[in-house]
Amino acid sequence: QVQLVESGGGSVQAGTSLRLSCEASGFRSAGYCMAWFRQAPGKGREGVAYISSDGQTRTTGFPKGRFTISQDNAKDTLTVYLQMNNLNTEDSGMYYCALGLVLAARYCRAGYERSTDYSHWGQGTRVAVSA
Repeated sequence: QVQLVESGGGSVQAGTSLRLSCEASGFRSAGYCMAWFRQAPGKGREGVAYISSDGQTRTTGFPKGRFTISQDNAKDTLTVYLQMNNLNTEDSGMYYCALGLVLAARYCRAGYERSTDYSHWGQGTRVAVSA
C-alpha cells in the first residue's frame, strides 16, 4: 500500500525558510514522478515543483526561483524535500506531495503537471507565513 507522509510545515514570518519532507513507501516501480502542490484557501491545487526517478527537476513560475525540490532514495524509503526560501504571505496554504508511477522517468516530462495526473497523495502539511 502506497503511503505518503508530509512534514515540516508550520507558522513562520516572512523572509524565513522552511523545508518540507515527504516520505514515500509501499511501492515498487520502474519509474516515478513526484511533485509538491500547494492549495491556498478556496482555490485548487497548483503545482509547485516536480522531480522524477532519474533526478530531473523543474519548478513552476509561482515560487520564482525561491523553492528547490530534491530527493533522497539511498535507503529503502524515498524522501522528497521542498526547500522554501524567502517565504512571503502568498506562499501560505496546504502543501501536498503526490506520486505517479510510470514505466520510465521520461514520461514525467511528457505530462504529470496537473493534480489529476497523480494517483497517490499525502495528507498535506500547512504553511502559514505572516508579514
